[in-house]
Amino acid sequence: MTMHTAAPNMENIFSRTEGLCDIRLHYCPGCSHGIVHRLVAEVLDELGVLDRTVGICPVGCAVFAYDYFNCDMLEAAHGRAPAVATGVKRACPDAVVFTYQGDGDLASIGIGEVVHAAARGENLTVIFVNNALYGMTGGQMAPTTLLGQLTTTSPLGRNSGLAGYPIRVGEMLATLDGAAYITRHTVNGPAAVHTTKRAITRAFEAQLAGKGFSMVEVLSSCPTWWGRTPKESMEWIQQTMQQTFPLGVILDRLEEPADTR
Repeated sequence: MTMHTAAPNMENIFSRTEGLCDIRLHYCPGCSHGIVHRLVAEVLDELGVLDRTVGICPVGCAVFAYDYFNCDMLEAAHGRAPAVATGVKRACPDAVVFTYQGDGDLASIGIGEVVHAAARGENLTVIFVNNALYGMTGGQMAPTTLLGQLTTTSPLGRNSGLAGYPIRVGEMLATLDGAAYITRHTVNGPAAVHTTKRAITRAFEAQLAGKGFSMVEVLSSCPTWWGRTPKESMEWIQQTMQQTFPLGVILDRLEEPADTR
């Protein structure tokens, strides 16, 4: 005789945010993009702005982000997301506008776009996902590649005499008067995920308050091109990557009066 017992009355304490579409992500196992997507989507949902949000996709691993975020999305040419976002925000000032960019897209071909968007104080938010190489196109060295880091185009490790030094984008943009909030975090553990979500919330709050340019940099794992397991990749972020890209708030002008000149 088969015995059937009633399932316990369990409360659902976690579910997919309305900010994400119900579709399987294409990212490699252990990649941090999925976590960052969820955090951005949760924040937009919790702030109640999904119906007036416009996101700008990059060229790179997140090129299909328009399939995942449950808001209006546009695709930009490689590196041009801040320029497209500027046009959207100026045409629709009540829209909540964000770009979602990797380090190859933002720190290399698009560095001029993001610098001038910050210098102009464009009232938009940049989500900058930094995995220290070009993920989509084959694991090549990027402007953020660490000294000594092995990539497909630096098989002996990045050499400062040949390729210069890693660019700390957050510190560079923080020198510009138009920047309102610049911070760097990671998602390599539960506490880090919680802290990063708070930072993303504050970045969008800066935009809603009309404070100007905001950016959250997230140090992200890339097990595929780092040649490490997902666990080893998370450890490498903490033990190695954070030494070059220290975590924390780099600039916070949210308490200052907005400059309306």
